[in-house]
Amino acid sequence: MTLREKIAQLFGVWVGASDEGAEVAPFQHDMEEPVALDDLLPYGLGQLTRPFGTAPVDPALGALSLLRTQSRIAEANRFGIPALAHEECLAGFATWGATAYPVPLSWGATFNPALIREMAAAIGRDLRSVGVHQGLAPVLDVVRDARWGRVEETIGEDPYLVGTIATAYVQGLESAGVIATLKHFAGYSASRAGRNLAPVGMGARERADVILPPFEMAVRESGVRSVMHAYTDTDGIPSAADERLLTGLLRDTWGFTGTVVADYFGIAFLKTLHGVAGTFGEAAGAALGAGVDVELPTVKTFGEPLLNAVAEGRVDEALVDRAVRRVLVQKAQLGLLDPDWSAVPEALTGTDGGTSADSGALRGTIHLDTDDNRALARRVAEQAVVLLHNDGTLPLDRSAPPRRIALIGPNAEAPTAVLGCYAFPVHVGGQHPEVPLGIELPTLREALAAEFPGSEIVVAAGASVDGTDTGGLAETAELARGADLVVAALGDRAGLFGRGTSGEGCDAESLALPGVQQQLLDTLLDTGTPVVVTLLAGRPYALGRAATESAAVVQSFFPGEEGTTAIASVLSGRTAPAGRLPVSVPRHPGAQPSTYLAARLGHSSEVSSIDPTPAFGFGHGLTYTTFEWTDLGMDGDVAATDGEFRFSCTVRNTGTREGTELVQLYLHDPVASVVQPLQRLIGYVRLDLAAGQAVRIHATIPADVASFTGREGRRLVEPGELELRFSASSTDPRLTARAMLTGPVREVDHHRRLHAEFKVEPQPQPQPTP
Repeated sequence: MTLREKIAQLFGVWVGASDEGAEVAPFQHDMEEPVALDDLLPYGLGQLTRPFGTAPVDPALGALSLLRTQSRIAEANRFGIPALAHEECLAGFATWGATAYPVPLSWGATFNPALIREMAAAIGRDLRSVGVHQGLAPVLDVVRDARWGRVEETIGEDPYLVGTIATAYVQGLESAGVIATLKHFAGYSASRAGRNLAPVGMGARERADVILPPFEMAVRESGVRSVMHAYTDTDGIPSAADERLLTGLLRDTWGFTGTVVADYFGIAFLKTLHGVAGTFGEAAGAALGAGVDVELPTVKTFGEPLLNAVAEGRVDEALVDRAVRRVLVQKAQLGLLDPDWSAVPEALTGTDGGTSADSGALRGTIHLDTDDNRALARRVAEQAVVLLHNDGTLPLDRSAPPRRIALIGPNAEAPTAVLGCYAFPVHVGGQHPEVPLGIELPTLREALAAEFPGSEIVVAAGASVDGTDTGGLAETAELARGADLVVAALGDRAGLFGRGTSGEGCDAESLALPGVQQQLLDTLLDTGTPVVVTLLAGRPYALGRAATESAAVVQSFFPGEEGTTAIASVLSGRTAPAGRLPVSVPRHPGAQPSTYLAARLGHSSEVSSIDPTPAFGFGHGLTYTTFEWTDLGMDGDVAATDGEFRFSCTVRNTGTREGTELVQLYLHDPVASVVQPLQRLIGYVRLDLAAGQAVRIHATIPADVASFTGREGRRLVEPGELELRFSASSTDPRLTARAMLTGPVREVDHHRRLHAEFKVEPQPQPQPTP
């Protein structure tokens, strides 16, 4: 291959599929210059960026458009190499008419890796069926400040939870033959004050022990084939130019062999935002040298600037060879280099290669929101709903429901209130108001009407999501006084770059409810009518008086197209609440950051007037039954620093209905050579138990999980006393075991054991006394 042909494999072009089935057309963006495909294609093309996710297009005609374009690309270059097509899939395949699943923060709320693996496999099958090869998900950023707008895209504030759920998602996507992409590597979520793309000032140990473990777990266990660098710079080093991160750690230490792709425009940002490159050629050389293989979304620095830099000897051509080898190996794995490769995707089998396909006859023949998909989206949404508070009002009796329910709030009748900013109807559809949503999105009013047909439901917005007008408060108060129950429909509106209250570029100054929603909520509480607060949000918010004075608080994080149905079923008790908080809910809106994963001085203390104690801690979630934890057993509470502990306990459902209990295992290290978080999650197990059912949980805990990064930057297991807390949440320990590690300080590496192992053993039912 010539130098130009090799470089052509290292960039994408942002395109949009044709709704008539014609070839794709380059998408023009205010951050890029026009791209002339006719000039590029004779040399080949590395990637096609978001052919389905750029504008609304019928899936069948989008697939036909992509098919014809791939044929043209392969025919135009002398090696017959097609492009690799990628799409966003953060909450489902981000295209018109595809299932909108819950956002990743809801995945975290399920604490159910198996379910998320199943969901990801379904997403992957839909992507692959229409010719897409790579999905830009999951996000493994650990929440450090919930004011950050992209909290909705994360899985939570704990690295172990993030790692296990993200690894499962990758396994599901990859099982369908789609390349998963870990992002954003690394530290994006730790930006100062929660501002998008702000500098990151964390130390090396926080990076090593909080930010990096989810990525390490996914690289080791998931089979992931791509990683996306982060936009941010940490201590002055941009991730896109960090050779120690992208090559030294990711490849040389962890053994990653796939491709590293740029976050959109991230290589150009080395010049325009970070100021570590004077020209786009210098930016290209810095990124390529650090280990970035592919420029996305379109050619900017890896085109003529890189070509000239190599030709002039400023960039070693061996770096180009290294990257193109990785790209071509990946294309070979996908079958794109096979002699019998066909551009026809599975969903268009029988279209005669696209040359004579009737686009009119194809329209409407591919369905990406099937009944099976919707049922799966509903299961995820149901398991992600978190019951934060309940004075006994819930569940509502469907056979004798409240006579009149006042549904009040800005999200009462908003169809898209269940969607995050990367769901297609929000991300792209909002720019095309003339186009139907493409999927059914039942509003909360519709869901409540279906769940409680015997109730009269009266509705008022009361206020907008983020407006300042309080003129509707008096009217809604009267409506509330005349009702038997108020359901407050509050939360966020997802958007991009300031067009919403949650989403990329929609950072919050504080964690007060947006707009005048807290005033609306307080007004409803003042009426004396029981208020059930329902939240459709992208981040946790302080709720003021409602945390204790409301009848109940039901939290959901953008739960997807079946989200309102899931919430209604939890209100009625048809579905037992099973979700747990993946992020802490603050007590005060300005006490940030308030993640549970903090050292002693990060918690409440007598030397500061700011109290970050949460209203509801990480891992919290109520049920409609009760559980008893008993009989803590120890079969080895002393172990060497290369050994393991064994503990057990019994959990029994002591209530009258089935329910889900989540046993969370936290580690507390009282004395260490460097400051440690007060506690950290090291394992969890979900238990679905019938009324009266009991199980014995046996936990094997390797000493490796007690490791941390020491003073010299090496990961150590130190001898000494530990506490292992079997807890219902980070604020609710139920059983505490003390253990002792003995022997010398032991250094561990990326081969260490990452998981506690759980065995669940059914117990006999108690016999009634005669």
